[in-house]
Amino acid sequence: MNVRPRLARFAAVLAVVSLVALAPTPAQADGYVPISGSGSTWSQNALDQWRKNVASNYGMTVNYSGTGSSAGRSDFIKETVDFAISEIPFQANPEDGSPPEKPTTGYAYMPIVAGGTSLMYNLKIGGKRVTNLRLSGEVIAKVFSGQISTWNDPAIQADNPALAMPDRPITPVYRSDGSGTSAQFTLWMSKQYGNIWTQGMRSQFPQVNASFKGQNGSLGVAGYVSQDYGEGAITYVEYSYAMKSGFPVVKVLNKAGFYVEPTYQSVAVALMSAAINPDLTQNLDGVYNSNDPRTYPMSSYSYMIVPTATNKIFTADKGKTLSRFADYMLCEGQQQAAALGYSPLPMNLVQAGSEVLKSIPGSEGGVDFNACNNPTFKPGDSPASNQLAATAPQPPDCDKQGATQCVEGTGGAQEATASTGSGGVSGGANSAAAVAGSGGSAAAGSSATAAGSPSGGAGDAPVYDANGNLVSGAGGAVNAAVSSPFTLDDNGWGTPQTAMLAAGLLMVAAVLIPPIIGRRSRR
Repeated sequence: MNVRPRLARFAAVLAVVSLVALAPTPAQADGYVPISGSGSTWSQNALDQWRKNVASNYGMTVNYSGTGSSAGRSDFIKETVDFAISEIPFQANPEDGSPPEKPTTGYAYMPIVAGGTSLMYNLKIGGKRVTNLRLSGEVIAKVFSGQISTWNDPAIQADNPALAMPDRPITPVYRSDGSGTSAQFTLWMSKQYGNIWTQGMRSQFPQVNASFKGQNGSLGVAGYVSQDYGEGAITYVEYSYAMKSGFPVVKVLNKAGFYVEPTYQSVAVALMSAAINPDLTQNLDGVYNSNDPRTYPMSSYSYMIVPTATNKIFTADKGKTLSRFADYMLCEGQQQAAALGYSPLPMNLVQAGSEVLKSIPGSEGGVDFNACNNPTFKPGDSPASNQLAATAPQPPDCDKQGATQCVEGTGGAQEATASTGSGGVSGGANSAAAVAGSGGSAAAGSSATAAGSPSGGAGDAPVYDANGNLVSGAGGAVNAAVSSPFTLDDNGWGTPQTAMLAAGLLMVAAVLIPPIIGRRSRR
């Protein structure tokens, strides 16, 4: 019997088996089992990008359903998810009269990302989009309590001297589902303007009157406002949704008398005045009342609710994955926060989160602060320092309450608005658009079209969303700075490289091994 062909085939198979045995194993083999969570849509844009990153770089599978903070807390209590995300803690006296929210599993609140609750709107004057709207807190409270119903109300006109406000009905758009965003927004109104908003903190925003439109989720409210039929509408939503939609946000009047946009820097400054309770929940009274002119008053942060004990679905193996994912969010992931429309967590919140990591069953331990790539601090810093807050620019003079108004755009609509009233001027070097053009807020993820004069034809400039997608205008403009989603650097070796090496070696084996076997068999 001629054994040479059989020996050759055997040698080829042996080569393949050897290559497979020697090839690097995927990250999944490190023991990261799939985990799942539900809850906040306020934080979802950040969470979805982070989930994508750890899947690509570490082989982790993190499933998440943005069903709203109230639903997330409910799922955690029912033990149907491994973690929940919420802007508010468990409620002892839920507003709908339901039983107190009391998990039977031990838990802890871990800060994951900071941001500003923005007011996204769709408004035109003479057929041209308005991108520089300003509102005081009192006006905002009156709009969302139904006391101001038209855009040309004298109080709105007083906030916007450069705009001839149109005689058009206001359509307030609210979250129809149980929402942490609703809770944060109504908490701010009740604390600051309790004589106007008299309904307290509400996860379930009420149907105030027939002009109010309810929509499910952050995508729902942002989607309504961004449509043609949404002209005249305004909603409260996380800043990142306005950026992704290519729509502007309101500059809100702070206690220092300046109208400020919820950029990652203005949020970083605001949170320096936040108080942290022993259980890591937040007290935002200092944020609301900060006298720093750079402060955005509706700034806050979101929690990941994590188990501190195993239960019917949560195991120590899942705890290993959860703790590693949480460590990534507190450090490496915070580099991406600004690009996604959020603000990175300061060091004091990362320190608090590090202690929470240690309490998770199966945890790999706390944060290594010498290797934590969080942009708000560097090795050797103290919690009292915040690199972003220290470098945050002062607001331009035209954003001070008074007779002038900056014409530059905001959020996902950086084009300037032509002045139809009096006092419209450029904010100069400190305007949001100018900072973006200089690279100072490239991480903010919006376009950086230079804002020209009030009649500078900025409407023809390209406008990009947070992911670098063209929203409006002609592409290819010189002044347009396009951001792209952050991804971790490749570690230099992965499945594609392994497959290529294996294919190359197999070809070499197929050429060399049969002749060698043939010569030996003839001997």
